[in-house]
Amino acid sequence: MKKYRFLPLCLTIMFLSVLFSCHSGKNTLPEKEEILPEDIVELREDQIKMAGIDTGTIELRVLSGTLKVNGTVIASPRNLATICMPMGGFVKNTTLLPGGIVMKGQALAILESQDFVDIQQSYLEAKNSLEFAEAEFIRHSELYKEDVYSQKNVQQVTAEYKNLKAQVKALEQKLSLIGISAANLHEDNISSSVALVSPISGHVKTVNVNIGKYVAPSDVLFEIVNSEDLLLELVLFEKDMDKVSSGQSIHFFINDETEEHDAVIYQTGKSISNHRTCKVYATVTGGCRNVLPGMYVNALIEIAGSKVTVLPSEAIVSFDDKDYLFVFEKNKEEDDKPFSEYRMIEIRKGITDQGFTEVILPEGFDMKAAKVVIKGAYNLLSAMKNAGEMAC
Repeated sequence: MKKYRFLPLCLTIMFLSVLFSCHSGKNTLPEKEEILPEDIVELREDQIKMAGIDTGTIELRVLSGTLKVNGTVIASPRNLATICMPMGGFVKNTTLLPGGIVMKGQALAILESQDFVDIQQSYLEAKNSLEFAEAEFIRHSELYKEDVYSQKNVQQVTAEYKNLKAQVKALEQKLSLIGISAANLHEDNISSSVALVSPISGHVKTVNVNIGKYVAPSDVLFEIVNSEDLLLELVLFEKDMDKVSSGQSIHFFINDETEEHDAVIYQTGKSISNHRTCKVYATVTGGCRNVLPGMYVNALIEIAGSKVTVLPSEAIVSFDDKDYLFVFEKNKEEDDKPFSEYRMIEIRKGITDQGFTEVILPEGFDMKAAKVVIKGAYNLLSAMKNAGEMAC
C-alpha cells in the first residue's frame, strides 16, 4: 500500500501546474489595439530618425511673391467697333474678308435702298420750303412793325418757319446717320446707294454680309478690332482680392510661349460672381506682335511685400486638393516603448517667395506654442494615408 501514498500529492501538483499555465496564458493574450483618430499619426523614435522629422515654429516674414491667374486678351471699347446700318438696305458691293486691314473712313460695303432716295427727297423739299418760309417770316415781321399785319398772322408765319427749320435739322441728322453729307446734297446728285465706312482703323474680325443680302438696322454687318491698345481680363478668386490693387505689374504668356509680355493693372472688380471670383483689368504695355484679342493668357501678378505668417514650403503637404501641416502633439509610451504623436491640420496657402510660403491658419491656432514639422512632412502623410513603412 505504500506505493500509492504519493498519488494524491502528484495529482495536486498537476492541478496547480495547469492552473498556473492558464493564468499565464491570460497574461500573454494580445491587448486590445489602440484606434488613433484620423488626423493623428504616431512614430517610434527610430522611425522619426529614419523619416528625417524635424520641428520648428511659424514665423512672421515679409514676402514679395507672385499670384498665378488666367484670363483672356480683350480690346478696349474704343478700339472695338460693331458696325450696323441705321436704315435697312441691300448689299450692292463689298470686298472685305475676315483678317483684312482697314483704315478709318474706308468704305466697307455699298448699300442701296429706296428709303435712301426718299429721305434725300424729303430733305431737299423741306429745305426749299424753309427758304420760302424764312423770307415770309422776315417780311411779315417787318410789316407787323408798321402795323400792316396783325399779331395773329405773324405768329402763324413764325410757327410755320420754326416747324420747317426743325424738320430740316432732323433730316440733316438722319442723312448723317447713313453717311450722306447734307451740305453736299442737291437736286442733281440724289443717289440710291450709300457707302458704309469704318469708324476706326484695325483688322476685320467678322464679316456677316454678301452681295444681294438685305440687312436690317439691327443686323451686325462687320466687327473691326484695333490691336494697338489691348487689355487683359483676368479672373481672380475671392480669397486673393486683398492682394491685388491698381498699379501692380503683371507678366503674362500666351499659347504656352516662353516669351514674356508685360501689363499693369488699372482696375479691379468691385463685385463677386456666383463662382466666388471677380475680374481684374490690366493694360498691355510695350509692343506685343503676337498678342491678339480673344487669346487665353497665363499671368503672374507681382505681390507687394507684407509681413505674414510663413513656413518653409516643404512643411506644407497637399492631399485631395487641400493643404495641411503637421504639429507635434505629445510623447507617450506603450509596452515601455516611447512614441510621438503628430496631428495633421488643414490650412490655406498664400504667396510663395524664396522657399517660404504664407500660411493662413485656422481660428484658435496657437502659433507660438505649436511645434510644426518643417522637415519630413510628406513622410508623415505617407505613414498616415498609405500605411507605408513608417506607419506603426
